[in-house]
Amino acid sequence: MTQLKVGDKAPLFTLLDQNGEKTLLGKLKGKKVVVYFYPRADTPGCTTQSCALRDAEPDLAELDAVVLGISPDPPAKLKKFDDKYSLGFTLLADEDHTVSEAWGVWAEKVNYGKKYMGIVRSAFVVDEKGKLAGVFYKISPKDTVPKVTKVLEGE
Repeated sequence: MTQLKVGDKAPLFTLLDQNGEKTLLGKLKGKKVVVYFYPRADTPGCTTQSCALRDAEPDLAELDAVVLGISPDPPAKLKKFDDKYSLGFTLLADEDHTVSEAWGVWAEKVNYGKKYMGIVRSAFVVDEKGKLAGVFYKISPKDTVPKVTKVLEGE
């Protein structure tokens, strides 16, 4: 798995959101974007991480940041997740994990001795020019908001 680093150009993508609409990262040029990857909608860690971002959204918006969540779930499951927790930001379906691979978050994982491929929980901050200002692989759900906020504040 090749990992991205601060200063790299953010890999562009077009994915369907929870409403079946196409979202293009390239269309957000000129804005700061928090992109976070999570393994599965409506699981404990993913819910903690997503709800923390939901709760921080007003503060992130004041820092001119847009939030995009990406998982391998289909749009219908993302819609249920969004509705259940009133997330209110864009959730994107990377069902074939092409985008996850490009961002270096699709990797072999081990759970109870069983190996499988899946999403490594990660968060990124993309600056207005499309470059990575913050890169956080294997981030904990509770650390996502503090770490991306620090980057957005320029610390």
